Amino acid sequence: MTKNETGRFWALLPLIIFLVVYLVTSLVLNDFYKMPILVAFLFSAIVGFLQYPKLSFSHKTEEFSKGAGDPGIMLMILIFLLAGAFAELSKAIGAVQSTINFALSYLSPNLLIAGLFLTACFISLSLGTSVGTVVALAPIAVGLHETISGNLAVYLAAVVGGAMFGDNLSMISDTTIAATRTQGVEMLDKFKVNFLIVLPAAILTFLLYVFSSDATQTMNNATYDYSIIKVLPYVFIFVAALLGLNVIWVLILGIVLTLFIGLYFNLEFWPALGALNSGMASMFELSIICILIGGIVGLIRYYGGIDFILHHVSRKVKSARGGELGIFSLTTLVNIALANNTITILIVGPLAKTISDKNNIDPRRSASVLDTTSCFVQGALPYGAQLLAAVAIANNQVTAVGIMRYLYYPYLIGISTLLFILFRKQKSTSNHSLSK
Repeated sequence: MTKNETGRFWALLPLIIFLVVYLVTSLVLNDFYKMPILVAFLFSAIVGFLQYPKLSFSHKTEEFSKGAGDPGIMLMILIFLLAGAFAELSKAIGAVQSTINFALSYLSPNLLIAGLFLTACFISLSLGTSVGTVVALAPIAVGLHETISGNLAVYLAAVVGGAMFGDNLSMISDTTIAATRTQGVEMLDKFKVNFLIVLPAAILTFLLYVFSSDATQTMNNATYDYSIIKVLPYVFIFVAALLGLNVIWVLILGIVLTLFIGLYFNLEFWPALGALNSGMASMFELSIICILIGGIVGLIRYYGGIDFILHHVSRKVKSARGGELGIFSLTTLVNIALANNTITILIVGPLAKTISDKNNIDPRRSASVLDTTSCFVQGALPYGAQLLAAVAIANNQVTAVGIMRYLYYPYLIGISTLLFILFRKQKSTSNHSLSK
């Protein structure tokens, strides 16, 4: 296709079609989870193939296949599958419940709300899923509210806020995996930068809950059964990743350790293998979405859509800081439209990588900005899965907007990310990118 330095706006039509199909349908039905996202991407791909009919269809399919089969996408899918297998096997051996009970056993009764927030931070960092953390802890928050009384919205806000903490820090979180793979940076490098962004927000959130009107409530002396051995898989994952072990080996060894612990606690071998299979199967849809997005981005790039965005973004971007603000803005807009932070990163990630390369942005920074921005938006969306899950578990005793009044952490990481962009000095990008 003839190269156009300014790119072509209509090359973005597949992405526009996806946003229209998904967003309009969701708004009309008042349900952001009614329209299957995979079907919406399929419509988008078909539109991409129908564009520019004078171009060879074989060339279109070739570009689609190049994008879909990108080595980064294939490696990301492998990590997704391993993370899903580890998560499901951990659940099967009782590691999830033991981890929750372990955290609750040390929940300070005179710091109930702040303690609930810290527990959610710990659980989300261990499980790597914000929705899973909300589903696990929201019933406990509701039970505490029924026992102690107080403001249910505050309890649930502490759970949702803490759930978003681990969503962009955990080594097995799909957003972390997507952000690091799209930016070509090691997880540990991204974690170190990302942690500096979110730590002030987490500390301030904790203090806000400490001094909230509900913080001094007392709770019954409940006992929670847990096995410290069953908590070990999560400890291993965290420590091994911090030591710099490749994430694939971290997950493989974590699965092996979890399997041995399960067999020790009388989990039968074949059900264990079934759990591994179920965990990988839970990642199939996300994996197919990754392939479709890669193919669609390949077509958009072939048609000149990426060049169009870069041309118009570059006119306003005069520095690395401006590039980071561009990544922040694009991530925010796409996440608001999709209400899904993982898919947002998969869509914005390749563009963010191009912006970063062009403006000499440290890939650790671009990965961190991508992840923290998407978690800030996702955690604060009244129609996001996290808040909807909390409201549903509470049997609609409180509204999403009611919870948002006390949802400090997502707002603070949004502010912290902007401050990180505006005031931190740039560092050299050398030796931080993954070798190609």
